[in-house]
Amino acid sequence: MNPTGNTILITGGGSGIGAALAQRLHDAGNAVIVAGRRQEALDEVIAGRENMSAMTLDIDDPAAIEDFAQRLVAEHPALNVLVNNAGIMKLEDISTRRDLADAEATIVTNLLGPIRLTNALVDHLVGQSGGTIVNLTSGLAYIPLTTAPVYSATKAAIHSYTVSLRRALDGKVEVIEIVPPGVQTSLTPGQETRSAYMPLDAFADEVMALWTQQPTPSEILVERVRPLRNAEADHRFSKTLDQFNEMAERARRGD
Repeated sequence: MNPTGNTILITGGGSGIGAALAQRLHDAGNAVIVAGRRQEALDEVIAGRENMSAMTLDIDDPAAIEDFAQRLVAEHPALNVLVNNAGIMKLEDISTRRDLADAEATIVTNLLGPIRLTNALVDHLVGQSGGTIVNLTSGLAYIPLTTAPVYSATKAAIHSYTVSLRRALDGKVEVIEIVPPGVQTSLTPGQETRSAYMPLDAFADEVMALWTQQPTPSEILVERVRPLRNAEADHRFSKTLDQFNEMAERARRGD
């Protein structure tokens, strides 16, 4: 992917990783559109920045996605990069019968949302110079957090989908996966200040350093996520699964 001169859409761009990457990509010389549910949050991200714009999007609504894609291409015909970042994370106890509303909402937002938006824009991206699709997954795609089992499963599914998409679009559209570790954002309550999580600015800076390499890596892996990403290949999956989940439990307790 060319590091500059692109027109980039970032979903979930009103806060957290999406907002941080949007501003850094804009600083690198790209036109950036941030999308999300809350116009006020999006406006704060783009305030005072030329060549940044905001569009509201309900990623859970199939009809809204189709309408959004049509408006997006009409207003920004140079669009050549899609960044699927929007997501939600719910903690769940799957050891007993429960209400599945959180699980179903997570699947719709984290899995069906990116699939639907990619489907709505893929033909346009194929026709663009430097067409690129970037999917954000998670270290939890490789080592699940057992208190967020459906979130972890959706990220594993998006990783698999990204692999298939990369092969299907080979020679037509570049497909990149960004794999965050736990980052200090508002994804879950209290996460913004937990010392065990990676500071947002440090994460975004390291991602940008990797993203602007030529050629761009097909997987963008900051150093803190490599132990999770490579656990199975290094034959330490079970040990890492136990250690990681024990560490996460201590972090939630504030130990």
